[in-house]
Amino acid sequence: MLTLSVRLVHRLRPAMLTSSSSMDAKWKHTLPDLPYDYDALEPHISADIMRLHHSKHHATYVNNLNVAEEKLAEAQVKGDTSTIIGLAPALRFNGGGHINHSIFWTNLSPSGGGEPDGDLAAAISRDFGSFEKMKEKLSTSSVAVQGSGWGWLGYNRDSQKLQIETCGNQDPLQATTGLIPLLGIDVWEHAYYLQYQNVRPDYVKHVFNVINWANIADRFSMACK
Repeated sequence: MLTLSVRLVHRLRPAMLTSSSSMDAKWKHTLPDLPYDYDALEPHISADIMRLHHSKHHATYVNNLNVAEEKLAEAQVKGDTSTIIGLAPALRFNGGGHINHSIFWTNLSPSGGGEPDGDLAAAISRDFGSFEKMKEKLSTSSVAVQGSGWGWLGYNRDSQKLQIETCGNQDPLQATTGLIPLLGIDVWEHAYYLQYQNVRPDYVKHVFNVINWANIADRFSMACK
């Protein structure tokens, strides 16, 4: 777990950090702005859910990750191995939450839905047989996650194929499985309970009406390079 958390910090820093204006020039994670309004995904995902999910839940992951990294830096300076090891769960949970949600917001769009085209569509047909088969497998896997977690469509650079995987809690796909994340479906209750209550399958079904396939195609193109 410690090795995973250290890898997680290295993955986060180049992609998601902004510098503070303090004399120490410390790096801080920040909550990314949504590329649309909170009510833009209605009726499929309500404004109340989006507001709570983004401004409260994701913000908490960001704040807690910054705190954990500050403690980690202090422990490293002191050579406090015990504290470094003890911080691994917080880094994994909050760092994963930040990574996962930063992907999730861009995976969604008010003009989303439908099906992908181009190279992504061809790869889906090659690796799953058809778009509908991929959608069914991803939906089934996401609904079946025990407790809280994520369903993912990822890319395996070793096999050069698309794969579907699930991760528990906020475990990040790449640091956990090695797959490059393309599309994530958040199946924590805070992502749907206000609107869909305990009927997770209905939420997953509606999510596909706002999937941003252009974003996923861009991620696929980058992953293949």
